[in-house]
Amino acid sequence: MHLRQLRYFVTIARCRHFANAAFECGVSQPTLSAGLTALEQELGYRLVERDRRFVGLTAQGEAMLPWAEQILGAVASMTTSVMAHSSQITGEFSLAAIPAALPLAGLFGKALLKRYPSLTLAVRSATSREIERALNTFECDAGLTYLDHEPPGNVLSVALHQERYLFVTRSDGKCGALTKIGWEAAAHQPLCLLHQGMQFRRILDAQMRARGLAITPRVVADSYVTLFDLVRSGGFCTIVPDTYAHLLVGLSWAKFLPLDESEQPRRIGLVVVNRAPLSPMAGAAMAVAREFDTG
Repeated sequence: MHLRQLRYFVTIARCRHFANAAFECGVSQPTLSAGLTALEQELGYRLVERDRRFVGLTAQGEAMLPWAEQILGAVASMTTSVMAHSSQITGEFSLAAIPAALPLAGLFGKALLKRYPSLTLAVRSATSREIERALNTFECDAGLTYLDHEPPGNVLSVALHQERYLFVTRSDGKCGALTKIGWEAAAHQPLCLLHQGMQFRRILDAQMRARGLAITPRVVADSYVTLFDLVRSGGFCTIVPDTYAHLLVGLSWAKFLPLDESEQPRRIGLVVVNRAPLSPMAGAAMAVAREFDTG
């Protein structure tokens, strides 16, 4: 069994398309298919159902996938560990962040690259559940996510920020003259919010229910950029994490109003998988996070 065959299999499972998987692996499609066939013959089981195209993984393929991902991830971590003991840590550091934590990625990334100048940084947006899976399958080195709400399992964590809610409206709108706003008043405004598949929205809904309130947004979206544009265009208000406030400082149309909060702020932090030995990338992230200051 060769590592390249495992890589072909894992890439096919992720891409769900033979041509795309071959492109990602840097080989021709016949080479990819031949490698997969050789792996299946060695194992004695068909791993991928196909009929001129990808159909899905077989039961044996589903069973093998997490092991193949862990093997490839362990090899990558081993290689990084060897390099780390002979020189500075090099390579690409992969960071996955929930949308609410993306404004922290710049500050954390700056601190990481200053301390480890031979690294490059790749940041991607992901849900909390996607981050948990990516950590366990070695698809990312660290994540930025909530530590107290639906936290990933089997992780080491460092808190970086305590999140509070902000109500966003146009400065020339009917709420623009206010200095703060209550939950009931906010719930009755024409709201645009993240959809309920996003963790921030699920937490927000729970906060509303705890106060005996329900919210029915007129618009839902999957990005804060869209929400801000809807507010800017007029007719809508939104509720966002305070991490986004500094990104819009100085814009004449935007007015941020604090919401009265009696509960503890929600902690956002860095997480790495709790695995021994800790990979050099994960160790680097934890070292930076422990010294991190968001101001």
